[in-house]
Amino acid sequence: MAPAYKLTYFPISGLAEPLRYLMSYGGIEFEDYRFERENWPNLKPNMPFGQVPVLEVNGKLAHQHVAMARYLAKQVKLVGKDDWEDLEIDAIVETINDLRQKIFFYYYEQHLESRRSQKELFFRETLPYYLERLDAIAKNNNGHLAVGKLTWADVFFVSFIEYFNFLLNQEVIANYPNLQLVEKNVVELPAIKNWLERRPQNIWENWRG
Repeated sequence: MAPAYKLTYFPISGLAEPLRYLMSYGGIEFEDYRFERENWPNLKPNMPFGQVPVLEVNGKLAHQHVAMARYLAKQVKLVGKDDWEDLEIDAIVETINDLRQKIFFYYYEQHLESRRSQKELFFRETLPYYLERLDAIAKNNNGHLAVGKLTWADVFFVSFIEYFNFLLNQEVIANYPNLQLVEKNVVELPAIKNWLERRPQNIWENWRG
């Protein structure tokens, strides 16, 4: 019998990895469907708004990676104890997503001269601006990014670290000890550790553009 959950995405971590982490953490069995990039034109018309990742749950399709992550976080009990805690968690997740978008904007800039002109500003100001503040938040929350305990904000951030490292060609949290602790607190969870050991390898080749 096929799993009730099916996740469709490219053969990389990317925007799907928070969902994979959360389902793995909660012991949710899922089909991890990864398609080759050349097959995307055939799949795209069948995807909501022509984008992935897409999560199928008992035959129903969901899209938008943050919304899907929030849904899964509720299923696996990684949300706050009240509306205020959920607000705090959501604010951190949206901040991480802002950072991700700025990294994407820099990385996917096609005009070489424009990208060169952005590079110094991005690495001198933009990236440290976010990482310094997130590191301070982690310090004040005992190695977590919200409400002083493990939440889906931690999982969301850590699941993107590998992707950020690839896009920026550096270890993005190398100089941020409290964010390193956040990572440690997530990747050493038995279920996440198991996922990292058994997941397919990322296929990064020819991914730019």
